Amino acid sequence: MRASARELTIRFHGAAGTVTGSCMELELGGHSILVDCGMFQGSRNLETLNHGAFSFDPAEIDAVVLTHAHIDHCGLLPKLAAQGYDKAIWCTPATTDLLEYMLADAGRIQESEADRRNRRRDRAGDPGFQPLYTEQDALRAWRMCRPVKLCDWFEPAPGFRARLWNAGHILGSASVEIEAGGTRLLLSGDLGPDNKAFHPDPAAPVGVDHLVCESTYGNRAREKLTIAQRRDLLEREVKAALARGGNLIIPVFALERTQELLLDLAHLADDNRIPNVPIFVDSPLASRATKVFAAHAADLEDMGDRAIFDHPSIHYVEEAAASIRLNSMSGAIILAASGMCEAGRIRHHLKHNLFRRESTVLFVGFQARGSLGRVILDDAQRVRISGDDINVRAQIRRIDSYSAHADQEELHGWIRARRPIAGSLFLSHGEPEAVEGLRALVAADDPAASVIAPRIGETWALPTGAPARRLHTGRVDLEELVGEDWQNDYADFITNLKRNLGKIRGERARREALADMRRVLDSYNAVREERRRRNTAPASRRAGRA
Repeated sequence: MRASARELTIRFHGAAGTVTGSCMELELGGHSILVDCGMFQGSRNLETLNHGAFSFDPAEIDAVVLTHAHIDHCGLLPKLAAQGYDKAIWCTPATTDLLEYMLADAGRIQESEADRRNRRRDRAGDPGFQPLYTEQDALRAWRMCRPVKLCDWFEPAPGFRARLWNAGHILGSASVEIEAGGTRLLLSGDLGPDNKAFHPDPAAPVGVDHLVCESTYGNRAREKLTIAQRRDLLEREVKAALARGGNLIIPVFALERTQELLLDLAHLADDNRIPNVPIFVDSPLASRATKVFAAHAADLEDMGDRAIFDHPSIHYVEEAAASIRLNSMSGAIILAASGMCEAGRIRHHLKHNLFRRESTVLFVGFQARGSLGRVILDDAQRVRISGDDINVRAQIRRIDSYSAHADQEELHGWIRARRPIAGSLFLSHGEPEAVEGLRALVAADDPAASVIAPRIGETWALPTGAPARRLHTGRVDLEELVGEDWQNDYADFITNLKRNLGKIRGERARREALADMRRVLDSYNAVREERRRRNTAPASRRAGRA
């Protein structure tokens, strides 16, 4: 099936059946624009998609419209620039300011990770790793930003009109309205919850032809708390953690989650509701993002007259040596990135605190399937961090009320407020069970509604006033990469192997168990090799054996 020359199409390059890697391509009359160009995050298998070739020619893209500055939405922009894209990246002014630091930091991480892998002694003689992109590539992409105010129309490419609406997710976040070929399309980006700190509730137009909505929390309803109630909850967690005598470790996203926590911690400290202990922000990126928040303070809600980000209890840790010195502390509050514990300084804080019964790890953000944070939250007894096996003895706690994402009820309400939807609703940016939870809720409202859960690689025609038509199927092979992978299973197996062997009585019995495991692996490999030989044998030989 093919689209007509004047019919808008959409192709999903990421964030379909999974939460990260947001990237959608809109095409009309030979012109194409991208909405987002984000990085895949989570399992190692899923992250390999970042290193593959784009499913399009970057030099042929006419424009990029960016919803916000989180890495799963913007993190492949430097790769795009490195491979030939040299046009505008349209986004809000605050997003432009944040990208200078977000992208540069991502480039430095790519360079340092490649350098670390190339220094490993077990890789002697192997081809060298090349960074996905460099800091220079990142800054080149940032310089392409074209700031545009909310609700101002602009023309990103011939045949396309667009404007941005407040999404209420993080500083500068936006939903994108597109008019092209007579079709009106609205893409939610990431939507914030109602009554969120700093930002007004999300806003967007009504009566569109097609709607693309995120579904991160499509199957989860959270308790609705006011900011005052949320501070009460945080107060109880902080007091309980410090009463144990250890550190309170909070994995944070450098952008927005850190600043919300600082807002609440500063209020609690000023009102003498928590002990007077140092609060460390151990993330240079979070420190820089906080400066952007301070620069936009006049546009933020809930700031009051207090200099929140300059509070005397808050200490910003820049140098690596200063970060390492925190390992010897007890009774401190430490906020460190990354929020899913997949990289950054949070990993060495976990190494030095997870095994301590007096320590507490408090999760305040979404943990993607396959991430270290998700493994810890799912009651792992041991985890593997940077090659070391760590017993999990610390208290593991969670607060959902700091989420920057709308929950099921809020997503459902936002979708209903956009009606009438003349064509189709696409549910993207969610794990399968989250997408299905939201789909079922929407279908209960209107069983005849066209509700689509796209796959990565699918292309759909978006006619005016009628349901979407699928033009190309997605990549079924990528479904295996979503969620936990064999390396998650291996880490779980190897970290518990010694303990399980210890439960076997007697030296001889333990050695027999190990020998049995070796035989299983050898037998499995022998069967696979025999199957491979049979499948590659000439047809005449296969016929003879038959």
